[in-house]
Amino acid sequence: MLSAAERDKRQSIIDACRSMNGLGINQGTSGNISLRDGEGFLITPTSMPYDDMQPEDIIAMRFDQTVVGNGRPSTEWRFHLDILRQRPDVNAVVHAHPIYSTTLAILEREIPPLHYMVCAAGGDTIRCAPYATFGTQELSDSALTALKDRKACLLAHHGLIAVGDSLHGAMWLAVEVENLAHQYLNCLQLGREPPLLTPEEVANVAKRIANYGLYSAPK
Repeated sequence: MLSAAERDKRQSIIDACRSMNGLGINQGTSGNISLRDGEGFLITPTSMPYDDMQPEDIIAMRFDQTVVGNGRPSTEWRFHLDILRQRPDVNAVVHAHPIYSTTLAILEREIPPLHYMVCAAGGDTIRCAPYATFGTQELSDSALTALKDRKACLLAHHGLIAVGDSLHGAMWLAVEVENLAHQYLNCLQLGREPPLLTPEEVANVAKRIANYGLYSAPK
């Protein structure tokens, strides 16, 4: 029997999953979400329609890879586990397959500093991790490298990962990365690479971004 607090925490994952499609950052059940929980984490089950999901369906895993109770976790549980285990600053991981971000990922292109909000992901670019088969340790290792000193990355020929100190923050960042990807592709469709912010301006924005209203709101 789940406590009210446990039920609410699991429901927040379900609500976020259901909102991904409405926000335009996912299609069907291809995305997955995890949330730190004590000595482990909660993660969406594999291959279950979001509209059918109930709090009892959310999977609890320990960092030793033990599944608590019944059910099967998302096939991408490895990078969720590794990110949460190795990044104490991260409490939530959102993985999705949004159209524009995934298009850039298919092209194996990172997002450069074409707009100052690139800095919201923690650096001067949003990297694209090299391709690896879904659900593998190789993919998890690639994602961790691309996320070094970052809060978001693309996965080549796959999708995106956004992380945050809260589920709200990770969801907000996933949407922002998709907006940036859309802007970048619009520039490329005009037949040229966009002019980029200088390293000096990127450094200036990085100092100010923590106090930016939209960025600091999702806590």
